[in-house]
Amino acid sequence: MLTVKSVHAYYGGIHALKGVSLHVAEGEIVTLVGANGAGKTTMVRVICGLLKPSKGSIVFEGHNLLSLSTEKIIELGIGLVPEGREIFSTLSVETNLEMGAFLKRKDRAFVETMKELMFSRFPVLKKKRKQRAGTMSGGEQQMLAIARALMSQPRFLILDEPSLGLAPLIVKEIFSIIEELRAEGKTILLIEQNAKAALKIADRGYVFETGKVVLEGIGGELLEHREVQRAYLGRGTTKIWEA
Repeated sequence: MLTVKSVHAYYGGIHALKGVSLHVAEGEIVTLVGANGAGKTTMVRVICGLLKPSKGSIVFEGHNLLSLSTEKIIELGIGLVPEGREIFSTLSVETNLEMGAFLKRKDRAFVETMKELMFSRFPVLKKKRKQRAGTMSGGEQQMLAIARALMSQPRFLILDEPSLGLAPLIVKEIFSIIEELRAEGKTILLIEQNAKAALKIADRGYVFETGKVVLEGIGGELLEHREVQRAYLGRGTTKIWEA
């Protein structure tokens, strides 16, 4: 469904991605794990058209994403739950949801149908539909960010650090939602520092280190990999990755 080949990207003079290649098949959960600053969010920005790479290619269902605007990429069926949620804190929960369907805003029947679907999936959002989004808890805001991304009916969903800053019980609930979305047919690219939680539900994973993929494989196998355990699960001494 998505193929990334030999992508290089820079922030000014900083070489943020160094020849990254990965792929995501339809119906998979694929996770990108690694420490903060390893290049995971940069990869998301490149896929979504928010940062243009200097080299490489990104193809989604036959479409060259590097030639498209972010708006066109969304129209192809890609949705994003950004790092830090990026909700509109001064707007109501309901208005935040409507913003998720902005490209289809003229089709009011569609927007209303999608809102009701989101209220059904996330009852807390229905209860607080008129409340300012910024006054909700972190977990509720994360649910709103996920619901907002789903408003456009994406087939390919990118979640960037959905567990960030949340209590363990809320993290468990968020990951349960991600599994439900996969069961409903969504293809998911999951970016996470919480390697253990991510690899437990992932079909496959890629480990990022300083802008490069240093390991890849089946989620369960990576979870048991000695170097992943050392670096991310606190077992043994931390290793400096080798390219």
